[in-house]
Amino acid sequence: MKTIKVILSIISVLVLAFFLTGLIVKETNYSAEISVNKPLKEVFKLFNEPGNVQQWIPEIKSIDTLKLNPSFTGSEFKMVVDNQGQEITMIEKIMAYVPNEKITLFFDAENMLKTDNYVFTEKEGNTVITLNSSCQSDSYIMACMFPYFEGVFQEQDQTYLNNFKAYAEKQ
Repeated sequence: MKTIKVILSIISVLVLAFFLTGLIVKETNYSAEISVNKPLKEVFKLFNEPGNVQQWIPEIKSIDTLKLNPSFTGSEFKMVVDNQGQEITMIEKIMAYVPNEKITLFFDAENMLKTDNYVFTEKEGNTVITLNSSCQSDSYIMACMFPYFEGVFQEQDQTYLNNFKAYAEKQ
């Protein structure tokens, strides 16, 4: 009986810690970086050309333009992504666009609200892309989980940046 009480106490503490996570941690932040052996203007153009994103993010099934602004800021796109056999629809909005400097994207993907801020800098003839990401959720349960998946999110975005580097350097 004592063993059962100890096990139930441990489980209760773990469940309580999980649910407190959503109250304490409102947003999960991480960053990733890559250096591309190409000039800044060329890399920025490749990164932002419509249709190229599927070259380094193979999970994207389709991208449809919902709204396209001449300055790009405020433009919106509907993306369908294959997530391990399950299709997820997300809306991407360009929040900021400064040519050859940065682009900030906001994604609304079924309970995941993500902001990706890409900063482009030139260093010794190479282009450094720095990604600063922020994830939050409008679902309390998902908000409790995100902090525990920060490493997974960061690894996935780093893989996409590595894929972009390989793609860009072949062009």
